[in-house]
Amino acid sequence: MAQMTMIQAITDALRCELKDDENVLVFGEDVGVNGGVFRATEGLQKEFGEDRVFDTPLAESGIGGLTIGLALQGYRPVPEIQFFGFVYEVMDSISGQLARMRYRTGGALGAPVTIRSPFGGGVHTPEMHSDSLEGLVASQPGIKVVVPSTPYDAKGLLISSIRDNDPVVFLEHLKLYRSFREEVPEESYTIPLGKADVKREGTDLSIFAYGAMVHESLKAAEQLEKEEYSVEVVDLRTIQPLDIETIIASVEKTGRAVVVQEAQKQAGIAANVVSEITERAILSLEAPVLRVTAPDTIYPFPQAEAVWLPNAKDIVETAKKVLTF
Repeated sequence: MAQMTMIQAITDALRCELKDDENVLVFGEDVGVNGGVFRATEGLQKEFGEDRVFDTPLAESGIGGLTIGLALQGYRPVPEIQFFGFVYEVMDSISGQLARMRYRTGGALGAPVTIRSPFGGGVHTPEMHSDSLEGLVASQPGIKVVVPSTPYDAKGLLISSIRDNDPVVFLEHLKLYRSFREEVPEESYTIPLGKADVKREGTDLSIFAYGAMVHESLKAAEQLEKEEYSVEVVDLRTIQPLDIETIIASVEKTGRAVVVQEAQKQAGIAANVVSEITERAILSLEAPVLRVTAPDTIYPFPQAEAVWLPNAKDIVETAKKVLTF
């Protein structure tokens, strides 16, 4: 195994699939010679050629249209939206076309597309670059939405996404790109979509999170352990479809739950997770299910984002309300 950052694991996953399947195509703004704004596609054009890895004009709507056409011709497109804050320009292609393709054609045609895009705060980006807009696509039937939190998960989940016969939106948190390394197999491997992962076992409280908030939740769990609380942290990994079985099993074990997301309270998917818990496991609950989220405001300018973003301290405070209810 090799020690990889998340960005290296993503590059490696793309390399594996470009090598294994000639129908896989990688394209987007500056992904060719430059290797993408974060170098996620660095070296891939040189290795696989301009017909397999290529630049597009700076037009997300054009990228969406190209993606649809290629998918209908038997290719497996892997387009990059340079920042997910720009997804509004391509929402018709995603929600109005790709999500409906299998239904619209009675199963005759599919859309084996994986749309990669960075998102998330904590790195002082300009306006619209850090917005957490995953709730927009997660609420659309026909789209799978994946948000890895580790290099190992990122590679396995991206390979599974590219091999999936339906459209997947694969979101990569900016703060996690180079924040740490871990062992990642150099060969191809897959992690099933729609399957959560228990990152830390516990008996007193379940914390459900995804993306960068998984790491804040793990920090909170460590702090709570010092006060003799046993906290379970579940990484949702796929936020559409949710792994309901793992979520409910955890709640039935601990009797208490907190759901954490970086997105605003009115956005993201935390509310849906809370609803699923209360509908399916209310008799197992010893306390109300609470949420830790960003406030319901526009994402702030960089000078204020540290105050705005949820963190381990916020999670600890909310967890204690549930633990002492």
